[in-house]
Amino acid sequence: MNTKKQNVFPKYQEILNKLGENIKLARKRRKLTAVQVAERADIARTTLYQIEKGRSRVTIGAYFNVMRVLGLQNDFLKLAADDELGRKLQDLELL
Repeated sequence: MNTKKQNVFPKYQEILNKLGENIKLARKRRKLTAVQVAERADIARTTLYQIEKGRSRVTIGAYFNVMRVLGLQNDFLKLAADDELGRKLQDLELL
């Protein structure tokens, strides 16, 4: 298995850190333990810890499964939904 470390610029790592923090807060609001969420998401407890820290090495599938357990799976549909740059580029081609 080829596992390559994903390098994320510090500026953008802050976004992942905030995502992890939001996931942890969502878990606590639901009064779920880390063990409960990890078991329901079918991931290791250490993987959940990595997610809650915003680590970039965790697969997007693991992030999705945790969000599914928390009832936040539809948040994935919001990712890249508002492609402002892409729309501007498309508009420029129409001119």
